[in-house]
Amino acid sequence: MSIIKCPGVSTTSFGLRLSQKFVFLLFLSGLVTLCFGALFFLPDSIRLKRFFLPKAESQTQVSKLEGPIKSINHKTRGVTVKEEETKPVTSRQSPVNDDGLVDRLQRNHKETFRKGINSPRLVDKDAEKATETSRGNNALMLEYDKFRKSLKHPPLGAQGGEPMDPEIREKREKIKEMMKFAWDNYKRFAWGKNELRPLSKSGHIGNMFGGLRGATIVDAIDTLYIMGLENEFNEAKDWIERNFDLNLVNGEASLFEVNIRYIGGLLSAYFLTGEEVFKTKAIELGEKLLPAFNTPTGIPRGVINLGTGVSWSWGWASAGSSILAEFGSLHLEFVQLSEVSGNPVFAEKVMNIRKVLKKIEKPHGLYPNFISPVSGNWVQHHVSIGGLGDSFYEYLIKSWLMSGKTDDEAKLMYDEALEAIEINLVKKSAGGLRYIAEWRGGILDHKMGHLACFSGGMIAIGAEGASEERKKKHMDLAADITHTCHESYALSDTKLGPEAFRFDGGTEAVATRISERYYILRPEVVESYMYMWRLTHNPKYRQWAWEVVQALEQHCRVETGFSGIRDVYTTVPTYDNMQQSFFLAETLKYLFILFSEDDLLSLEEWVFNTEAHPLPVLKKNVREGGVKGSRVPRPATLAKDYVF
Repeated sequence: MSIIKCPGVSTTSFGLRLSQKFVFLLFLSGLVTLCFGALFFLPDSIRLKRFFLPKAESQTQVSKLEGPIKSINHKTRGVTVKEEETKPVTSRQSPVNDDGLVDRLQRNHKETFRKGINSPRLVDKDAEKATETSRGNNALMLEYDKFRKSLKHPPLGAQGGEPMDPEIREKREKIKEMMKFAWDNYKRFAWGKNELRPLSKSGHIGNMFGGLRGATIVDAIDTLYIMGLENEFNEAKDWIERNFDLNLVNGEASLFEVNIRYIGGLLSAYFLTGEEVFKTKAIELGEKLLPAFNTPTGIPRGVINLGTGVSWSWGWASAGSSILAEFGSLHLEFVQLSEVSGNPVFAEKVMNIRKVLKKIEKPHGLYPNFISPVSGNWVQHHVSIGGLGDSFYEYLIKSWLMSGKTDDEAKLMYDEALEAIEINLVKKSAGGLRYIAEWRGGILDHKMGHLACFSGGMIAIGAEGASEERKKKHMDLAADITHTCHESYALSDTKLGPEAFRFDGGTEAVATRISERYYILRPEVVESYMYMWRLTHNPKYRQWAWEVVQALEQHCRVETGFSGIRDVYTTVPTYDNMQQSFFLAETLKYLFILFSEDDLLSLEEWVFNTEAHPLPVLKKNVREGGVKGSRVPRPATLAKDYVF
């Protein structure tokens, strides 16, 4: 081998002098250090985890993340994901530490906390702690009999909420018949599956619930109970007792959807009936979600394997972000889990989320939809009261209501957020319709999604406790937003609303894109009708709701169930062949409540989660051994018991 000589350079040691070799090695080591360090400043990515996860886990995760997602359109307050769109993409954190609620509860648990963990895979210590103490400290657990005695009204009202007016009673019975029809066909063709495909007369499982089955059963069981469908309720209860085995699940689940549908449904069924099986299953499932919080900030990731505990972010979420509506819609259920179990770990997790959000700077007072669970910084300045953001705001005001109006921190955060929304996003069209636009880095997108139509009801219940002037202002805004959403229904040929509608190009409250014309049995508009009826008793809200019932019967009812439609602007429907679980859990439930007396699930004593599952306002002296004046802190009064 020949070596080309250069003047003044030795040919020994590959042609470099000692001093030159030193300079070269110094440069090389600096370059390696720079490249390695850069990994920690890159956006959080599943691809980086190939370097740091154990080999078996890394390969499993990466293989699962390559290839299309195979699920139909599904309801998530966060986003609608379409079939063969993007795939979920993974993770960990410690609890809040103070001398208030959490530490006092932990002292009651210290005898049973696990001292060490030995496992061949990544394990969430908090999840194991929850498992060790899953039934909690009896002194801190809600005692069901005392809880029921504390209610001013029976959950279903004095007469089951049955209205005196025979015409209203007839309409209520019609809605009950629709529920039975939807349930009977689910039972006949899709029993144990997650949803019914009514046209193909088959069941659908999907990949949203991580191997869990029976989404329609768990999601609809409280609706069955509320409507007095006793045989159907017992069928659902029996299935949950016999077939809802959480030891067998091992798949990728949406943290958000599992929480609002399954945990929310189980907790609601427990509070309505006192059946221990619902409480036990809810706590057990809650424990399986805890590893998702294992991130540097404690902001949970959106997807979790319910078998392994490995979690990650959705593949379509910007730079591995967590989504505001998803991690912001855990508070109600997790606080109730602490309440029924006596275990503080659930409340710790959601209070830590609030702690992070309080510290971070909000652009113009607004909360963007994407945040890094690693750095705790916003990833994009996209703000929406519809998909990706919606139920975060809902859970702020409902946290205050559920706490018996003692969670002043949640109320303050809600008031400040709503003020920023009023200033920056609330607009009026040329035709006089008020709407809430979306905000993308300072540029307004003049559209509303169907998901955003829940906000009329939210703003109405949030007006409570305000000064008379502010209350009137917010009730007027709530009425205007609800009216705008009604217009999106009234302007369609089917009298059902599109997935999104716009206020530009000379159009108002109309979908201008083919991809936004579909309706998948969503509940948000009738949700606002229900709240506005309860708070104002203006008969137009019942009239509008009945128009929805008629439209559902005419355009969505098929031989074996109800189906979404692909275009609300044609009366010759093309069906999507899916009876969503939330149709039974929310749409029909809100309609039934709207045509019932106000003492059926009185808003004074019940708060609905974002899947319409009623959870009770938390009161004192309903724990095991609880006595008046007890010094045992209540997980409900979170803001008072935490010092940030």
